[in-house]
Amino acid sequence: MKLIDSLVEQAPGIATLRREIHAHPELCYEEVRTSDLVAAKLTEWGIPVHRGMGTTGVVGIVKNGTSPRAVGLRADMDALPVTELNTFDHASKVHGKMHACGHDGHTAMLLAAAQHLSKHRNFDGTVYLIFQPAEEGGGGAREMIKDGLFDKFPMDAVFGMHNWPGMKAGEFAVSPGPVMASSNQFHITIRGKGGHAALPHTSIDPVPIGAEMVLAFQTILTRNMKPTEAGVISVTMFHAGEAPTVTPDNVELRGTVRTFTLEVLDLIERRMKEVAEGICAAHGAQLDFEFIRTYPPTINTEAEANFARRVMAGIVGEDNVLPQIGAMTAEDFSFMLQAKPGAYAWIGNGDGAHRDLHHGAGPCTLHNASYDFNDKLIPLGATMWVQLAEQFLNEKK
Repeated sequence: MKLIDSLVEQAPGIATLRREIHAHPELCYEEVRTSDLVAAKLTEWGIPVHRGMGTTGVVGIVKNGTSPRAVGLRADMDALPVTELNTFDHASKVHGKMHACGHDGHTAMLLAAAQHLSKHRNFDGTVYLIFQPAEEGGGGAREMIKDGLFDKFPMDAVFGMHNWPGMKAGEFAVSPGPVMASSNQFHITIRGKGGHAALPHTSIDPVPIGAEMVLAFQTILTRNMKPTEAGVISVTMFHAGEAPTVTPDNVELRGTVRTFTLEVLDLIERRMKEVAEGICAAHGAQLDFEFIRTYPPTINTEAEANFARRVMAGIVGEDNVLPQIGAMTAEDFSFMLQAKPGAYAWIGNGDGAHRDLHHGAGPCTLHNASYDFNDKLIPLGATMWVQLAEQFLNEKK
């Protein structure tokens, strides 16, 4: 493994910052303390800072030479509404909020890279350091773009990276094409006719209509989509009734849809509405159907994904850069990849053995109350950011 010596030396200090962020988690669009810390460190290292984009976002600008080429490196800053089970010293001090996805570590790795890039500037062009708010459901990437991220800071490509529990520390994964799914929600209300449960012929019972609809949705995946395509329809909420002897007037269904392509998403949305309308019509019920597209699929462009792979292989060796197996989880970096070429990679977080004493009894997996970021990744992730930026900007075009 070829780490940059100065990043290894400064890693303990950056780890202290990471644990400071972990102890004071902030939810989406509330990242005031975190963005203050990020901006203060960038300023201390001589990096000009732009603040307020996407409400609490921070962009640092590191320039050198005369080339117009520019690259963006992105880290997310927000935490989750989770009550932490860990009791080590840097555990969350805010009840009901926790860095359960490692965004504190993502911020730390990019800060470490920022310090090195500012000091050494072994490149010709501009590095934009993007510290993004509100990834966890808030669409912070979308809001930064709306606020002019790519207009004010024009860049040729943008890259992101997420820690991945279960992958060994020292491994990366990146591939061209779809690597994370779109995230979408549906809200369906079936309006029947309530009555006495002992007199079903006098009612239009929405409960069996809803049950039929839940099962029918699965045939969209097995009979309307190509077998080689991927999609998920999960009904996660089924609300009906108030008393055992009363047929309710309405049933409410909610859930999520995940796909790797917009074409499959279009198909699923259209067929869900058609199926729901047909079932309700067959039973004489009325339908309210709402489909909300939250995040698009995360799709790496081929040239940038292959470039990132070459950079990673130069650090950890070819055998430790794995193909990305697409995950049905979602990521709002997808908005940035809709606007710019780029790639979203994973860095192995290990199996949890790195956690301090007094960690929770649960696994060290994402969105888990016993999770903690692996601080050993800081010099590795920062080395990847530095070398990716330097090689991208020094590459002849």
